[in-house]
Amino acid sequence: MRTFSQVDVFTDEFTKGNALAVVHDAEGLSTAEMAAFANWTNLAETTFLLPATDPAADYRVRIFTVSRELPFAGHPTLGSAHAWLTAGNTPRDPDRLVQECGAGLVEVRRDGARLAFAAPPLLRGGPVENVGDLAAALAIEPEEIVDAQWADNGPGWVAVLLRSAADVLAVRPDHQRFGEFTGIGVVGPHPDGADVAFEVRAFVDEGGRFEEDPVTGSLNASIAQWLIPAGIAPQTYVAAQGTVLGRRGRVHLSQAGGEIWVGGNTVVGVTGQVAL
Repeated sequence: MRTFSQVDVFTDEFTKGNALAVVHDAEGLSTAEMAAFANWTNLAETTFLLPATDPAADYRVRIFTVSRELPFAGHPTLGSAHAWLTAGNTPRDPDRLVQECGAGLVEVRRDGARLAFAAPPLLRGGPVENVGDLAAALAIEPEEIVDAQWADNGPGWVAVLLRSAADVLAVRPDHQRFGEFTGIGVVGPHPDGADVAFEVRAFVDEGGRFEEDPVTGSLNASIAQWLIPAGIAPQTYVAAQGTVLGRRGRVHLSQAGGEIWVGGNTVVGVTGQVAL
């Protein structure tokens, strides 16, 4: 029996964010066993906490979707850090943690009541040439796309900027036309005076299983790495995600010291033991 947590990330109200399953003390589990349990939970991601192998890290995490292992993902990073702390673990530095994952070392710091991670470098960036294919996948006209950039920091994201948050909320993608794209993020600005700056949605192809992710830290990280330096977004802003799904995700983005920080609240909703 191993300690188990289920947490809700990017929300201060349980059931309004993005759920994450966390298996503590996961030493001894094989990759196949981890993958099978992640498939069984049927959540966007499941993580497994392990002792660090890098002396600079506080702990190590492996991150699985229902069909594959990811080198990095945002809401699993914050959720795993929160679960690790809630379980009574103590980081070397009281104000920051260092997580070891497939993408390397990721710094997680305390941001008031929230945790925030430093966005990892992109594996692939730059303009997208086949904007027409993106428009077809989103079932919109090419002229509705203001700009598009590769924004891949592990899961394979491509990000699409639309004219407004209303346009983002109106998207009804054609999953049969995703083609080469495994993850498409869509972002658009809210009007001045709104309580959030941008609306974000994330559409994912998980091995032929298409779904919309409720709240996505990795996507918001790479969008901020694009929009803030480009002057499209301010140095500090809040993005909403999950609206169409009945969630109320809030992702806090900021640029400081040359890095993009991605923060959010996390709520532990379920604790117990799992037979693994």
